[in-house]
Amino acid sequence: MAILKIARLGHPVLIRRADAVPDPAAPEMRRLVRDMAETMLDANGLGLAAPQVHVPLRVFVIRDGGSVFALFNPELTPLAEEREAGWEGCLSIPGLRGEVPRFARIAWRGLDAEGSPVSGEADGMAARVMQHEFDHLEGILYPMRMTDLSRLGFVEELSRAQQPPSAPGDAR
Repeated sequence: MAILKIARLGHPVLIRRADAVPDPAAPEMRRLVRDMAETMLDANGLGLAAPQVHVPLRVFVIRDGGSVFALFNPELTPLAEEREAGWEGCLSIPGLRGEVPRFARIAWRGLDAEGSPVSGEADGMAARVMQHEFDHLEGILYPMRMTDLSRLGFVEELSRAQQPPSAPGDAR
């Protein structure tokens, strides 16, 4: 396994739509998912999309309790129009946090690491992280979703202003 280099804001791989993965069970995809999981855990992230490690493919990994879950070629659908604002960070935008509105509840589906169809519903932090990572597959970074850029700042400055930018469980 290997720690992969994380693409940072400004790299073109982060603003293009990622390509579908034809065979999630291929050996190179298994290796990619293992390396992405190791990279995410090493960086203390909650999720990581393949474009963030310079691979323009539609796959992301997220923390699921004590394990890591990979989702290939995901599709997300809001289950209601209700949105919740929450603080997010991103491994590709180190040191910054912003308040981002996201759908409160979503349905998701895609393929697992064996290439089998999987689906479910998510709310709360799980829904936020899945939407954040899905956005990476669409070439969207969280500041593009923000409705109030006065709610974007460096973690240290936001902490001084008594805003909760680095509470446990922030989407990254």
